[in-house]
Amino acid sequence: MNNPLEGIKVLDLSRVLAGPWCTQLLADLGAEVIKIERPGAGDDTRHWGPPWHGEGEDRVAAYFLSCNRGKKSAAIDFGQPEGAALVSKLAEQSDVVIENFKVGGLQKFGLDPKSLRAANPRLIYASITGFGQDGPYADRAGYDYIIQGIGGLMSITGLPDGLPGGGPMRVGVAVVDLFTGLYTCVAILAALYQRERTGEGVHIDMALFDTQLAMLANQASNALISGKDPPRQGNTHPNIVPYQPFDAADQPIIIAVGNDRQFARLAEMCGHPEWTRDDRFASNAARVAHREEMVRLVAQAIAQKPAAEWLEQLEAAGIPAGPINRISQALGDVQAQHRQMVRTLAGIPLVGSPVRMDGARADSDLPPPALGEHTDEVLAGLGVAADEAARLRAEGAVG
Repeated sequence: MNNPLEGIKVLDLSRVLAGPWCTQLLADLGAEVIKIERPGAGDDTRHWGPPWHGEGEDRVAAYFLSCNRGKKSAAIDFGQPEGAALVSKLAEQSDVVIENFKVGGLQKFGLDPKSLRAANPRLIYASITGFGQDGPYADRAGYDYIIQGIGGLMSITGLPDGLPGGGPMRVGVAVVDLFTGLYTCVAILAALYQRERTGEGVHIDMALFDTQLAMLANQASNALISGKDPPRQGNTHPNIVPYQPFDAADQPIIIAVGNDRQFARLAEMCGHPEWTRDDRFASNAARVAHREEMVRLVAQAIAQKPAAEWLEQLEAAGIPAGPINRISQALGDVQAQHRQMVRTLAGIPLVGSPVRMDGARADSDLPPPALGEHTDEVLAGLGVAADEAARLRAEGAVG
């Protein structure tokens, strides 16, 4: 296994998804991640089931398992002064702290960036909030669903108004949280590199709202350049035609024509090479302008043969195409199996890391932790004696 971040210690004060997604990636890359959780309760997502893994009091929600591989769990109540002192001491030994509390929410515990960086100037402190550390919305809570709405993503997702089922729709996975976790990880890696030159850490300010706007990519650029809001287009592409699902004789397939050379091959396969000589279809810009007619003609041709036959021919022609799989089909696909994207840790089936370096997977072998599984280990690392740990546990400062 590749461990490029071996020796880096991360103190994870985050919960739910954006922060844990970031710290899981850091753990996969070899960092030691200590996840601080509330005694007796833990990360909220431990209870976001069904589905569950395990039974009774030991059961844990699949949601939690998806984003907490590779971490150690220490149950410490930093709402108590002694618990806060323990977390502060851990921060002194850490390279990175990640938190996703409301702006200023950790200051009363002495766990804010100013306090922790004063004791450890090399500390990289990453804050994840809904709207950032400043601005008129800074005090608002941020949830992926809300950000998808206010950030414009839902306005371009779903079927157009007027069609059955038309209207704004959220994406089927919490993409804003996930993208924010990824952007935060990138910022942390950059800060670690910068620290090698300056000797000092930084305070990273990440906002779900900012990330949502950034990830609009070409759609935001389309709006800025044209002065018009992009419409909802369902499964079609705003800038490329044909680039959407088509119904073959037995089931739908996706055909994604990315350039005029691919279109010429598709036209030949459909039995209409003359399309390339038709001014309405000869270029992508023309096909976008005549989208309705182009899609109608391609759809008529695709409907004549079964999906498997089309997919074989499209692959041979170098035209991107594929089926519309259910998640179980995608996870069981021969390519997913070859790449070993599904793995089992301590009897728990998980999706593995997509990162590979020199052929080696960057993927932690440490399964998602039980609540407080590593509390004693973490306390021992701070020099807390066994009898002192027992007293702290009895008083509820640790679990």
